[in-house]
Amino acid sequence: MSLYTNIINKVDKIAVIGLGYVGMPLAIEFAKKVDVIGFDNNINKINQYKTGIDPTKEVGNIEIQKSSIVFTNDETKLKEAKFHIIAVPTPINPDKSPDLSPVEDASLIVGRNLVRGSIVVFESTVYPGVTEDICIPILERESGLKCGYDFKVGYSPERINPGDKKHTLTNIKKIVSGMDTESLEEITKVYELIIMAGVHKASSIKVAEAAKVVENSQRDINIAFMNELAMVFDKMKINTNEVIEAMNTKWNALRFYPGLVGGHCIGVDPYYFVYEAEKLGYHSQIVLSGRKINDGMGIFIGDAIIKELILAGKKVKDSKVVILGLTFKENCSDTRNSKVNDIIVRLKEFGINPIIVDPQANPIEAKQEYGVELFDIEQIDYADCVVFAVAHNEFKSLSINKIKNLYTNGKNEEKIIIDVKSILNRSDFEDLGFKYWSL
Repeated sequence: MSLYTNIINKVDKIAVIGLGYVGMPLAIEFAKKVDVIGFDNNINKINQYKTGIDPTKEVGNIEIQKSSIVFTNDETKLKEAKFHIIAVPTPINPDKSPDLSPVEDASLIVGRNLVRGSIVVFESTVYPGVTEDICIPILERESGLKCGYDFKVGYSPERINPGDKKHTLTNIKKIVSGMDTESLEEITKVYELIIMAGVHKASSIKVAEAAKVVENSQRDINIAFMNELAMVFDKMKINTNEVIEAMNTKWNALRFYPGLVGGHCIGVDPYYFVYEAEKLGYHSQIVLSGRKINDGMGIFIGDAIIKELILAGKKVKDSKVVILGLTFKENCSDTRNSKVNDIIVRLKEFGINPIIVDPQANPIEAKQEYGVELFDIEQIDYADCVVFAVAHNEFKSLSINKIKNLYTNGKNEEKIIIDVKSILNRSDFEDLGFKYWSL
């Protein structure tokens, strides 16, 4: 009898290790079909899940409350499972090199509790070779078992888009791979339980690892191209958004837009590719150039804010700048690797301590990660400049009068709007005498 058969008959269980933006949706969907153990070493997160609270806001409190997932931070519970999915983050170090410590730590935990006949699938983004060259040796050492005989391994890169309620886990095609034909078939059948869009069987684990890094690098490069154009068009006094609207009338336009590129995928994955390429003696040109452009956009926008304050005749150091948005993207609570922080840091270099508003972000995480205190938009008044940094629905739905109320009321006071994502109608505000700048 196969492991898949045992799982659907609830003889064996699935364990999801890492209950964040990737692991939690996986655990929720699998629990609708089979028995699932949800493991995370963050006791605070586990306690929230146990009380029916979803800190990621990816699946929602109701889904958590009605789920049969067994939430735990006790690693010995993993001995009850035979199909392990590791979905922990893989960030980068300050020098932009891969930080593999989370996936290595997860491998240690799973290895200590691995039983014969198990399959371990990694979903964390890595460069080609990590699963086989780094993770398998850890699993073997900690378990005392032999990979290929006592247990098997696969790789299936996560493709979840945090905050996206249209392209969700079940309707995004899943790439799967296994160390051999048998493991590939078992892994495929398990994922087919929940992935309605179907799966793509990669020929090897390395191919699957590379596919994930490449798909995000491609997107990063395309956005970098638009960011470079936006910087040049700013000097030319040309509206970038109008150029894009005109360009998009052609059938094969790619429809990318300029903006801040952060988060745990697009802002990180290209560095994994670059790191491994350089180990092999190849110095990346296109990928690294794209990263350099995108990493510099926070400073560019910060400088644009300073310039607009000066042109408006304001004393820069005394200016009240309000930034709407801190998360790395719209309609998402994830603040990891947010490039909005680069704007904040740049403004502070000029003596400005901006006020930050973000109804989606977790105030505790904002304080821990960036030393930022979050304010409610109702607390904001007498602003000199308001920066629409993240296109949350809450900000897009603000009325013109509500936005006006964020500023001073003096007749001669210049009101500055920095519309990073071009979510406002420029003419509406210029007709009212606002100084308007967009990327």
